[in-house]
Amino acid sequence: MSNPEFVGLVNSLQATAEAALGDLNAATASAARDGLLEERRARQTAERSLKLLTMLAEKTRGNLDFTEADLLTDAIASVRERLAAPSPGADAN
Repeated sequence: MSNPEFVGLVNSLQATAEAALGDLNAATASAARDGLLEERRARQTAERSLKLLTMLAEKTRGNLDFTEADLLTDAIASVRERLAAPSPGADAN
């Protein structure tokens, strides 16, 4: 059975990264108010969350149930994909 605290931690780290990258959710308004959506700072926040998720995956390898492992793997892939995509404000010329 998945540990609810672990699931919450992974979801929180992923939500932080996604909010920093501009996803609209409850955290975005707070992040904007705190100045976390400025492009350079937002990217740093997302990269920090990715590093934490990756470290968590390394440190828990072999100790997670399938649901937890899938959740963590999917969160890492999602944040990596978002970081690799061009920023919405980037000029396409």
